[in-house]
Amino acid sequence: MTRPILLIVDYNLSRIDEVRHLRDHAHEQHGAAVVLIRADPTEADRSIADEVIDLDPLRDDFAEMGEKLLGDRRERIRAGIVFSDNAVRSGAELLERLGVRVDSPRLAEGAFSKYRYRLAEAHVSELLEAQRVMVPAFAEIASLGQLRAFAREHPGGFVVKPVAEGNNRGVVVVRPGDDLMAAFAEVLPYLEGGVICEELIPYRREYSFDGLGSLEFVTEKLSADGRYPVEIAQVLPARIEEHERATLERAGRQANWLVGQCDGPFHNEIKLSDDGLRAAVVEPNRRPGGMRIWSLAHWVYGIDLHHHWIDTAFGAGTEVERLVPGCSAATVMLGVGTDRSFSPAGVTAGADPLGDAVRATAGRFGLADGELTVADFSWLSPERRDLHAVARDNADFAAQGCVVLRGDRTDIRTVVHTLREAWLDALDRALLLPTPVRKGR
Repeated sequence: MTRPILLIVDYNLSRIDEVRHLRDHAHEQHGAAVVLIRADPTEADRSIADEVIDLDPLRDDFAEMGEKLLGDRRERIRAGIVFSDNAVRSGAELLERLGVRVDSPRLAEGAFSKYRYRLAEAHVSELLEAQRVMVPAFAEIASLGQLRAFAREHPGGFVVKPVAEGNNRGVVVVRPGDDLMAAFAEVLPYLEGGVICEELIPYRREYSFDGLGSLEFVTEKLSADGRYPVEIAQVLPARIEEHERATLERAGRQANWLVGQCDGPFHNEIKLSDDGLRAAVVEPNRRPGGMRIWSLAHWVYGIDLHHHWIDTAFGAGTEVERLVPGCSAATVMLGVGTDRSFSPAGVTAGADPLGDAVRATAGRFGLADGELTVADFSWLSPERRDLHAVARDNADFAAQGCVVLRGDRTDIRTVVHTLREAWLDALDRALLLPTPVRKGR
């Protein structure tokens, strides 16, 4: 083989279709072979790459070992991308060793470790505060006593969460009067990897500053209220005023600087004050946003960011004009109505609960045929799982759906809430047999 090589360093299994999309573009546009590095690869991994190397990006010697394993193909490796949080630092180190253009490996740890990012903020807190970016107080904890001490210092409430977990896993909001022992018990499984407490950010609205290189857009995040602030939807375009956009962009770019992002992708989660003048970074990410955010951008703005990412990695990226929305779209998390054991196998063959819920929602708002459509749907897992009616993290849902709204007769945020309710009824009708509510829940 003499083809140039695109190296993809790791990915999360839920994003296998995106890796396949990246591979196809590398094949067709750049004539490149795709080499994937991943720990304990499966046949599914081998089906989306020309070659798969078994190597864990969390190994201390990952970059050194990767360089040795790829040494005989070094001259053919023309481009590389890092596609997981676990690999954000070690993957960048490997690409730098191989002489491939990549964003800073030295600053990348802040895009993996929430503790490291807060440390980076603390070092430049005066600068950030001058830009009206809040720097929350924080502390790493390893015991119930340390959690209680943080609670005494922040009686208005705080968040306790793992240092390096995604999908809102283990994130617990602790408010005045809450049981501290129960909160500590919920993060106990994450202690080995690190747990931090953070001052509660007093802003209600949340967005993400998304993009690739200098190409950027703002996504609106809808979250559940209460103890488990899980994401229930991502919406494009965000409904914000120009001064609010300026605040979010300012905070988002500063997060990029702190984690070393320059040419690559980013997804920085940011909270915004009611007056739109202040912001606080929840966490930065040097990867595309989850919940199909880049797919939303494709439907709304007509740009394929995955293709643009590969082109940029090969040094062939083109300038893109300012993004102008042609419609609105949302990725919606779809749950269950009661605590229950659930499997997609329990749904009647041929049933279309999301389609039924979309039709019911369109009827509720008097929308014409084609104004509200399903763009994508997937069950989160084919396995039987115990799901909570009040989701505790993003894995605690049954399915995920994407919808596109054309026209301006209603707002997609209102549509999202109505659709999630309609889904519960549609799912119940589609189930072959009701599953009894589990006792003791």
